[in-house]
Amino acid sequence: MAKSLRSKWKRKMRAEKRKKNAPKELERLKKILSTNADVVMEEVKEVATVLPPKKVLEQGDDGKMDIDNKRNKKTLLDQHGQYPIWMNSRQRKKLKAQRVKGKKKSKLAKGLVW
Repeated sequence: MAKSLRSKWKRKMRAEKRKKNAPKELERLKKILSTNADVVMEEVKEVATVLPPKKVLEQGDDGKMDIDNKRNKKTLLDQHGQYPIWMNSRQRKKLKAQRVKGKKKSKLAKGLVW
């Protein structure tokens, strides 16, 4: 999609701008970190508990999030029968068709039909 001359030129100019501004950004970051690093950490400590990385690893937490809702990996439905919010209607329709197709495999019992 982005192969037009205009987009190529804009990409080139953005790269030039990044090269030009990189030293200024680096100096600004160094200045911020050197002067206000302690102040920022104090503000963070008020809001959250700050632990060194070794202590976090010692606690034995696998880094997995606790998820309240359980989702079926095959159908992507949660326990309430809802699809994920990021899924669009075409994907939902396709998955539903696959699910219904799988249910209709059971044939009616052969017998006398009146």
